[in-house]
Amino acid sequence: MEEDAGIEYVGFWARVGAALLDTILLLVVSVPLLRLVYALSDWDLQAHTAGRVEFVIGYVLPVVLVIALWMLVSSTPGKMGIGAVIVDARTFGKPSALQFVIRYLGYFVSTIPLGLGLIWVGIDPRKQGWHDKLAGTVVVRKKSLIAHRGK
Repeated sequence: MEEDAGIEYVGFWARVGAALLDTILLLVVSVPLLRLVYALSDWDLQAHTAGRVEFVIGYVLPVVLVIALWMLVSSTPGKMGIGAVIVDARTFGKPSALQFVIRYLGYFVSTIPLGLGLIWVGIDPRKQGWHDKLAGTVVVRKKSLIAHRGK
C-alpha cells in the first residue's frame, strides 16, 4: 500500500516480549494486592469477601489499566519499551475508545483457538493479529510513524 510507505509494523517476537513485560508488571501490581487481601480477610469471610476482591484485582484491574493506557498513550509499558504504538489501520491516527475496547475483547477471539489469532501476527503482511483486524488497528514503531507524518 502506498500510504504505508515508511511505516514499520511491529512483528511477532517483539510483541511477545512486550506482552511478557506487561504481564510481569501486572503481576508486580496484583500479587501484593492479592496477598494483602488474603492477609486482612477473616477466615470465615474469605470465600465471600476475598473472592470478589480477587475477581476485581485479577480480572477487572488489568482490563481497566490496559484500556486506560491505550487511550492515554496508545501503548502499554511493554510496547513503550520496544518503541511501539497502536494506531488506526487506515489513518495511522489514534484509534477510538471503541476500537480499543474491541481490540481488548478481540484478544479472547485471538487466543481461544490455540492462540492462532496471536500467531497470525507472524504471518500477516501488516503484522495484524485477529484482535487488530477486528478493531481496525496496527502496531507500528513510533519513530517510523513520526517520520511518516513528517512527509
